[in-house]
Amino acid sequence: MASSSKKVIFAALIGNALISITKFIAAFLTGSSAMLSEGIHSIVDTGNQGLLLYGIARAKRPADENFPFGHGKEIYFWSFIVAILIFALGGGISIYEGIKHISHLEPIENPLINYIVLGLAMVFEGAAWLFAFREFSRAKGKWGYVEAIQRAKDPSIFVVLFEDSAAMLGLMVAFAGVALTQLTGNLLFDGLASVIIGLILVGTAIWLAYETKGLLIGESANRSVVEGVRTMVGAQPSVEHVNEVLTMHMGPDFILVNLSVDFQDRTTADKVESVINEMDKSIKQQFPQVKRIFIEAEKRSQ
Repeated sequence: MASSSKKVIFAALIGNALISITKFIAAFLTGSSAMLSEGIHSIVDTGNQGLLLYGIARAKRPADENFPFGHGKEIYFWSFIVAILIFALGGGISIYEGIKHISHLEPIENPLINYIVLGLAMVFEGAAWLFAFREFSRAKGKWGYVEAIQRAKDPSIFVVLFEDSAAMLGLMVAFAGVALTQLTGNLLFDGLASVIIGLILVGTAIWLAYETKGLLIGESANRSVVEGVRTMVGAQPSVEHVNEVLTMHMGPDFILVNLSVDFQDRTTADKVESVINEMDKSIKQQFPQVKRIFIEAEKRSQ
């Protein structure tokens, strides 16, 4: 697992832990529903980053008899759990708190505390977001941002980026809710801000769950890898035709490749063994993420 992923997660974890404490203190002192939702949001994010670190550690375990291809998919499982927690805890509780506040309107006391806390949170959260964005921009290469998210096989960086983006939006909504409540005297705005923050979290969770689902089920390698493997195998003089190139990510840095190859009829068994050995070495050298290769000699289907 790339060390940059862990750096991004640690930065977000430390920042969210400190921010959540200040938000809960501000919510207790002022009675703001939006601030309480923001505190819940930050504490959920802190727990989520802990789960991602746990998933990274579990994914590093070596292969064994029960898991012959290793435990790399653990990071996909825990990323999916993070999406569920954002939906259930972050989004659900924030919406509940907002509706409860709307049903029983209570004034915000000393809103200056909210402004100070929200301002500091924007600074800290903004720094964490910028760090995650830079790492993601570096990792995405020539792909566009949306395409990079869709093609990414290591969800840890874009999960943190999603969380930080949702956090920045939530802070702006909370700031607007407190400000509108103070300016208009209408206590409804504070509760509405909490509901909107919850909806932002729900939307973020749904997108995260969608992006990690394919990886958890068993997503193929990117097209460039698949086509590269097909080209390399097809270039072998003894190969008549490449029937299938089946790939699956067993983890961010572990690709399993299954090949169905039609060898020329005059190729001897010894030559087939030699060619397979050569293809295995060449593919792994060209694509270091390919860890296991299985090649089946099979006649081309008509």
